Amino acid sequence: MNFPLYIAKRYLFSKSSNNAINIMTLIASGGVIIASAALFIVLSVFAGLKDFSLQYSSFVDPDLKIIPSEGKSFQWEENDKVTLLKIEGIASYSEIIEERIFIKSNNKNLVATLKGVDANYLKVTNIDSMVTKGNWISPGSNEVVSGWGISNNLSFGIINYLKPLSLYVPKVGVGQASTPKGYYNSVFVNNVGLFEINEELNNKYIFSDIELAKRLLSYSDGQLSAIELKLKPNSNENDIRAQLEASFGNKFIIKNRAELNDALFKMLNTENLAIYLIFTLVIVIALFNVIGAIIMMILDKKKSLNTLYHLGTETKIIKSIFFLQGSLMTVVSGLIGVTIGLLVVFLQQNFEFVMLTPDLAYPVRLNFFNVIVVLITIFALGIVASKIASQRITPSLIKS
Repeated sequence: MNFPLYIAKRYLFSKSSNNAINIMTLIASGGVIIASAALFIVLSVFAGLKDFSLQYSSFVDPDLKIIPSEGKSFQWEENDKVTLLKIEGIASYSEIIEERIFIKSNNKNLVATLKGVDANYLKVTNIDSMVTKGNWISPGSNEVVSGWGISNNLSFGIINYLKPLSLYVPKVGVGQASTPKGYYNSVFVNNVGLFEINEELNNKYIFSDIELAKRLLSYSDGQLSAIELKLKPNSNENDIRAQLEASFGNKFIIKNRAELNDALFKMLNTENLAIYLIFTLVIVIALFNVIGAIIMMILDKKKSLNTLYHLGTETKIIKSIFFLQGSLMTVVSGLIGVTIGLLVVFLQQNFEFVMLTPDLAYPVRLNFFNVIVVLITIFALGIVASKIASQRITPSLIKS
C-alpha cells in the first residue's frame, strides 16, 4: 500500500488523544457535509423550478413556433402548407394571428394581446384544459376567452350579452387627422370563458377565432403572425428545425418552448449561478475549519512526525500524508453530504413534505449533472485547502 495514503487513513479514522482535536475534526467534517448537502438541494430546487415553469408554459406555448424574420406578419401560401406537411415529425400545426389591442368594458380600457387561433390550435396546445370558468371559443364566432387578470381589471364575467366587450386596434396608414371613429377598427365580442395559468399570462392574453382577428386587423387571406407546431412523440427537434430551415430558408425564425420563454430562463439561470456562488463561498468558509483541523493534527503528531523524519522519511512525504488526510476528509464528507441531499430531494419528490401552497409541493428534480457539479466543487476546494494546510510542515517544525 502507498505509505503516505496508509498513514493518512490512520490519522483520519483513528481518534486523537487530544479530545479538542477530535471535536474540531468532527466540526470541520460536519461543515463540509452540511454545505455540500445544501448546495445540492438548492441546485435541485432550481432544476425543479425550471421544469415547473416549462410545464405551465406548455399550456400556451407550442413545441416549435415559426415567426417572420422581418415585420409582424407574413404571407402563408398553399405551397407553404404542402412543404410543411412533407416534413417528418410534425403531428399538427396551427395558424396564428397575434397583435396588441385595446379592450373596452363600460368605461374601463386595457391593453392586451389578442391571439386569433384556428380549429387546430387545441391539437397543438392544451389551453382549453386551463379554462376554469365557461367554455372555449366556437370556430367562426365572435366569442373570446380571456385571462382572469384581464377579467378582474375590466370587471367583466362570462356570457353577458347585455355587456359585450369592444376590441379596438389602430388602422394601418391612417393619420392622426382622422376622426377617432375612423382611426380604429373595432369589433364587439362576447367573453365565454376565463383561463388561469399564471399571473403574466392571465393579464396578457385574450383568445379569439382567427377569422375575427383577421377582420379586426384587416389582414388579407393567407396573412399570418405565426405558425405553431406540435411534434410527434420521440421526434428529434433538431432534425425538424434543420428541415424547416432548409425548406423556408431565412424567411422565418424558429423557436422552441425554452426560447419563447428566454427571459424567464435567463432569470432562473442567473439566480441559479448566484446561489451556486453564494453556497460555494459557504463551502470555502467551511473548509477553513478543515485547514485548522489539519494544522492542529500536525501539531498533535509532532513526536510521531519527528520519529518518521529520523527514520528517513522526507519532508515532502510527510506533507503528502496530511495533504491526503485533508483530501480524504473533504471527499468522504462531500460524498456523505451529497447522499443526504439525494435523500432529501427523493423524499420531497415522493412525499411532498414542503409545500408552496396547500395543493402544490415545492418543485425539485434529481439531476445527475448537479451531483457532478457539487462533487467537483467540493473536491477541488478541498484539495486546495489540504494543500494550504500541508505546506505548514517544515523541517524546523518537525525537529522542534
